[in-house]
Amino acid sequence: MNEAQDQLRIYQQAALTGLRRELTVRGLNTVYLVDQKSRPTVEVEDCNMRMRRIYVHTGFWWFYWGDQPDERVSCLELPNAVAVIMRAARAGFREGVQGDLVVNLQNIADAYRT
Repeated sequence: MNEAQDQLRIYQQAALTGLRRELTVRGLNTVYLVDQKSRPTVEVEDCNMRMRRIYVHTGFWWFYWGDQPDERVSCLELPNAVAVIMRAARAGFREGVQGDLVVNLQNIADAYRT
């Protein structure tokens, strides 16, 4: 990793650690881990005992747990993010395989250069 990637990883870890602490204090079962792609994540259990992994998208500064618009929230305001994720966990996460939010900002930038 280069220095910029190292700094982003440090931010992701700090944001997820803070999120996990706040969700755990509020009674949700959470686990901090690193996934198969070496991305830090927090697994959160919902009211139906379904687990969802919450990631940090550093391009947009989002916490996200799927690929739908209602499955992401800004990580710049932790209290709001905690409230949104708590509501989602209490209502139950979407059934099925968890979608992965992949936005390649380089492809977007390249499209505007041509």
